[in-house]
Amino acid sequence: MLKLVIFGTMFSTIDLMELIIIYPKLFLILVPTLIIVIFWYIFCKSTAGSSIFLVDFACYKPQNNQQICRQNFLNRSSRELKFNSDTLEFMDRILQRSGLGDKTCVSKGLLSDPMDMSTKAAKEEVEMAVFGAIDELLLKTGVRCEEIGILVSVCGVFNIMPSLSSVIVKRYKLREDIRSYNMTGMGCSAGLIALGLVQNLLKVHDNSYALLVTTESTTDNVYKGNDRSKLLSNCVFRVGAVALLLSNKPSDQNTCKYELVHTVRSQTAKNDRSYNCIFMEEDEQGHRGISINKDLLYAAMKTIRSNISTVAPLVLPLSEQFRYLMNIIVRRFRTGSKMEPYNPEFSRAIDHFFPHVGGKPVLDDLQKKLGFSDEQMEASRMTLYRFGNTSNSSIWYELAYAEAKGRVKKGDTLWQIAFGSGFKCSSVIWRATRSIDCDEMNPWSDEIDEFPVDVSKIGALSDLFVASK
Repeated sequence: MLKLVIFGTMFSTIDLMELIIIYPKLFLILVPTLIIVIFWYIFCKSTAGSSIFLVDFACYKPQNNQQICRQNFLNRSSRELKFNSDTLEFMDRILQRSGLGDKTCVSKGLLSDPMDMSTKAAKEEVEMAVFGAIDELLLKTGVRCEEIGILVSVCGVFNIMPSLSSVIVKRYKLREDIRSYNMTGMGCSAGLIALGLVQNLLKVHDNSYALLVTTESTTDNVYKGNDRSKLLSNCVFRVGAVALLLSNKPSDQNTCKYELVHTVRSQTAKNDRSYNCIFMEEDEQGHRGISINKDLLYAAMKTIRSNISTVAPLVLPLSEQFRYLMNIIVRRFRTGSKMEPYNPEFSRAIDHFFPHVGGKPVLDDLQKKLGFSDEQMEASRMTLYRFGNTSNSSIWYELAYAEAKGRVKKGDTLWQIAFGSGFKCSSVIWRATRSIDCDEMNPWSDEIDEFPVDVSKIGALSDLFVASK
């Protein structure tokens, strides 16, 4: 009997002649679909050569005196925030199983006696991180401030007036005609969303440099009550910031680190479960906090799947796309088929994968679904362990880890994916234009030999999220 064979993979349960006789419409759909896929693949390849480059980036590394271990964190929370014993026990379980180590950093305001959670202290935290990242970036690139024509700043929960972008303009005496933008309230995916904005701006402003800065405020994000649904942000968010210099100047093609290939954005906010899974609100005592409920994992997987389905045809080889398409068609037209959905092997097309370090459960599920190895997930897990969740800047600490390990080689394809409240998910695909020297200025440089550490024994926390309302 004639069997259907696709790229060396035989669907042994499918009789080709049977399909022709019983399902003639399948082939009427299959042939034009294959033609569309082939032309789409050719189109993607022909338009992949973007003229936007990442010249370099710099991640802020907090001072050692800002580090806080698990026990010290709990002691200060008990003494300063007056949490009850049940709350402290719950926070302890989160910290033990979150994947964070004992060298993550909080703001100086939260380490002072008594804790200083004022607007002034929050502003000082943000400025210290942002200025530290920008200073290092300017030192690494040698670009003069007057050469920067576009500025985009991102800070989710901390919103001041004048805006953070204006603070940066004043500090660095940026030019008067600079096109500046300030983004707030968009969660952990905001950094890559802002990158999409920069991409569009560089498409219409030739021969320009763009500065993108992302950070978050831990000082302004402390929850002081005992509602479990609002305690996760206290436990996992830490100090961090990154500054990126992007360019569309042809002269930077030979000296930059990466070339921007694709940006993809997805959002499921019209769905109630997605919209409400992460929500800033006050508890019954009037304490403001960010509620996270059990719908988070549902919303994350739903939105990430939508984003990945758009990314797949842009990066996967034609053979993987064909296998995926045939799997869908067979499961659709063969009644009672028990064939499992086919998960494309992204590791065949992606050399480095950097997902947002939102939490261990999401990282575990992404690794399983996308077929990435432990080494490819190493940067994410080690970033969570060493720096904690630094919100929208976390994916850049991951890339810095891979660079510090000397793993990024010329021609490598890199995939960054970030997700957050809304619910939103954004992906960016880069191509390395040169091999990265592991001795370059990097937040991991002085301790990279200590990593990786073994985090495989960290278990899941079954009651991490409360039920949705």
